[in-house]
Amino acid sequence: MEPAKKDNTWHYNKSLRGFANLNRKDMTKSEACIWKYLLSRRQMLGYQFRRQRPVLNFIADFMCKELMLIIECDGLTHQWEENIPKDIARQKQLENIGYKVLRFRDDEVLNDMENVNRTIIVYIEDFQKENV
Repeated sequence: MEPAKKDNTWHYNKSLRGFANLNRKDMTKSEACIWKYLLSRRQMLGYQFRRQRPVLNFIADFMCKELMLIIECDGLTHQWEENIPKDIARQKQLENIGYKVLRFRDDEVLNDMENVNRTIIVYIEDFQKENV
C-alpha cells in the first residue's frame, strides 16, 4: 500500500466517519484529558491534532498529518490477551503507510501526564530534526 500523504488524504476512510463522530462525542476519560491538556487548539508546539480520525479500517484516537503521528490511549481492553495481536497488527498496518504510533495506557495519561507530554515532545523534536 502506498504511503499516507496529501494526495490520498492520508488514507482517510469516509465509511467510518459516523462512528468516529460518535466516538468524538463519547471520549474516554484519558482521551478527554490528553485532548484538553495537551493536544487541542494547537497546544502541542503549534501542531494540529484531530480526534477520532478514520485511517484505513481503523479510528485513530488522535492524528497529526504534519507529523505523521497517531496517538492511542489504550484502555483496559487493550491489555486483554485476545486483543494484543489485533493491536500489533493494526499498528504495523499504520506504520507501513508511514505513521508513527505512540501508545499510552489510560493510567499513564491520568496519573503521569507530564511523562506523556515529554514523550510526545521528544517525538516532535526528533521529527523536526529529521525533516529540516
